Amino acid sequence: MDADTTKIRPARPWRRRLGLGAAGLLALLCVAIAAAWLVLAGSRARLEGRQRLAGLAAPVEVQRDALGIARLSAQNRTDLAYALGFVHGQERFFEMDLMRRVAAGEISALVGPAALKVDETNRVYRFRALARRIVAQLPPDQRGLLDAYARGVNAGLDTLRVRPWEYLLLRQKPQAWTPADSVLVVDAMYLDLIPTRFNTPQRARLVATLPKPLVDFLLAPDPRWEAPLQGAAGTPAPLPDAGVFDLRAAPPVQALKAAALATALHQRTVIGSNNSAVSGALTATGAAIVANDMHLGLRVPNIWYRAELRYSDAADRAHPITLDGVTLPGVPLLVAGTNGHIAWGFTDTYGKWRDWVRVLRDPADPQRYRVPGGWASLRTHREVIDVAGARPVTLAVQETIWGPIVAHGPHGTPLAMDWIASHPHGVNLNLMNLETATSVKQALAIAPTLGIPPENFIVGDAEGHIGWTIAGSAIPLRRGFDPTLPADFSQPGVGWMGWLAPSDYPSILDPPDGRLWTANNRVVGGAWLALEGNGGYDLGARAQQVRDDLNARSRFTPRDLLDIQLDDRAVYMQHWYGLLRDTLTQSHASPELQALAAATSVWSGHAGIDSVSYHAAQVFRKKVTAAVLAPFVARVKARYPQFAWPSGDDSGYAVWTLVTQRPSYLLDRRYSNWNALLTDCAQQVALDFARAPGGIAAQTWGLRNTTHIDHALSAALPAPLRWLIDQPHAQLPGDDNMPRVQGPAVGASERFGIMPGHLADSYLHMPGGQSDNPLSPYYDAGWRAWATGEPTPLLPGPAQHTLTLVPAKP
Repeated sequence: MDADTTKIRPARPWRRRLGLGAAGLLALLCVAIAAAWLVLAGSRARLEGRQRLAGLAAPVEVQRDALGIARLSAQNRTDLAYALGFVHGQERFFEMDLMRRVAAGEISALVGPAALKVDETNRVYRFRALARRIVAQLPPDQRGLLDAYARGVNAGLDTLRVRPWEYLLLRQKPQAWTPADSVLVVDAMYLDLIPTRFNTPQRARLVATLPKPLVDFLLAPDPRWEAPLQGAAGTPAPLPDAGVFDLRAAPPVQALKAAALATALHQRTVIGSNNSAVSGALTATGAAIVANDMHLGLRVPNIWYRAELRYSDAADRAHPITLDGVTLPGVPLLVAGTNGHIAWGFTDTYGKWRDWVRVLRDPADPQRYRVPGGWASLRTHREVIDVAGARPVTLAVQETIWGPIVAHGPHGTPLAMDWIASHPHGVNLNLMNLETATSVKQALAIAPTLGIPPENFIVGDAEGHIGWTIAGSAIPLRRGFDPTLPADFSQPGVGWMGWLAPSDYPSILDPPDGRLWTANNRVVGGAWLALEGNGGYDLGARAQQVRDDLNARSRFTPRDLLDIQLDDRAVYMQHWYGLLRDTLTQSHASPELQALAAATSVWSGHAGIDSVSYHAAQVFRKKVTAAVLAPFVARVKARYPQFAWPSGDDSGYAVWTLVTQRPSYLLDRRYSNWNALLTDCAQQVALDFARAPGGIAAQTWGLRNTTHIDHALSAALPAPLRWLIDQPHAQLPGDDNMPRVQGPAVGASERFGIMPGHLADSYLHMPGGQSDNPLSPYYDAGWRAWATGEPTPLLPGPAQHTLTLVPAKP
């Protein structure tokens, strides 16, 4: 039959085809809702009764309070690890599964081709093979804990009546947990905390295109905002003169379109974690206070799981150990919190914990490359990436003695990454040694042995002492090269020459003023800074504000530390607001600029949800930054199309120096003068705001800073149903470069203020609940207190549910 004569019969509504009327349709809908409820209910954690389990030596009691905080009481550490695995497995298995798969490059096997790019990026590090090696070499006590934890996870999963709901949605079955998977969870934190940004190759492309003094200036830190614990602020980088580089006299290159420029700059919007401590000399009780708010990507459920862990130490059964704080599902340890004697917390150091190595191939045999003393052959691993719903993908990974080849330098030279995460001693369970530490001195000695990504470690004790050091067991000793550029490790005396001994780690004990603070900033100087390097330090304005907040008080309670954590004063943005106002005052050429001037006439000094002024100043800053850097980015991209600006806030000093000193020879030739650049950026802000719903006067910061804390599978649901598994949207104050770091999906993954020996006066809250099951009463318990900045007690409240895990009968 010819197509143009074919008649397609209109399809009848499916309810008519089934012979359903309105009543039948309603009944069918009720059945579907009931079925969905039963499925979800079947995957809820068990909260009451007795559960017999093989592998336990003695009973373990699991109590939960009104927020779902789990209190686990065991007679030994091994049973505690088993029970914690059981609880994690019942309430957080899917999230644990995502973390191990992300690190191993195996997420596509679960969710399909959409994750293939992530897998190809991460599989190159071959973390699963490394995890198995690490488990095999762990001390017997640590290996025993991982074994017990894995058995507990699998027991928790197996005793659910229905597998976790996420697997039903994905039509998948969960795979059993193994000890190596716990190592992969730590590797996932390496990937999150030390993201594999290719800053060094990008810097090399800058240096290959522009004079090095200009590059050094463009990437220089801003000493005005530095607040180190040790050493002084840095020296301002000099502004290069026209003899170094004259942008207007240089051969022209094609300007970048706005989208290409935005991609190349990929300006980081939020970074941050804060920790601080005050000594007992500044508190009424004589005990120290430790505050910590680790800022991470926010999701449903939250990354941490609150717990109180109790067990008897074999060496001292008369004094059971009690731990309170946050655990990381996937690992049988308390990550941050207290044992009653000490309290500890972390922030990312943003030190330089990886280096790029130029791989010099043998011209006669490209499978060989130069190493110290001769040549070696590349090892090629063919990694098969399984993909749900599609064919497997094979990835060829070329590995050197320093690490895998993952990039190429400006001239096409292969670059291998030597990264502490790829070395076996970068992961261990030494964090458990903090469980029995009773003093700051003991904790400072333990911290350099922890197998975690290098972190700023702040600790305080019940006797009033406080201290800082770097936690992490792998700090390389560099020799003979500039770590800001790719280097040739095949040369004698060049490369990593071993590891820093724990006794040589930098540390600070009991500073004279009784105050400590870190906020991803440069913490040290001199020889200590040479050890850490610069992996993308934060600007420092946030740390400076925390420091100044601490110095503004002479006495402290835990609530005072919460007030500092919630400080949303826009100290750093004050000068950018002033520049915007100056620009608007000088030019009212358009109605939009006049409207923007009127809407920004009042400055509250805060990143408040009702502030149009703060919103406008922040957008203006980003547009000015893009306009100032655009001609330099264009020149590098003309030579290296894949170029992207090195990540971080490194350009802040250069941009502010240029817009205030205004050298004509470093101005984009599109503008007649610097005022023209600033006016154009203000006009862009005004037009963007004018086009938005409600017009310029309605563009408050809260509209921009509305939370979107979503479940990983939220996008798989129809939009009208996503609210069922996502957190409520809320306009919140805060931003980067202030203590209250807050973005739509980034912020404090927890906040606590802990006074050892006085835990009833301490607080801890999180942006989400304990369970990943939407029907659980603990799915979003605690979120509102976090959003409004209200403290919730550190210690669990009265038990509302009690589950007893007992050994199975032989």
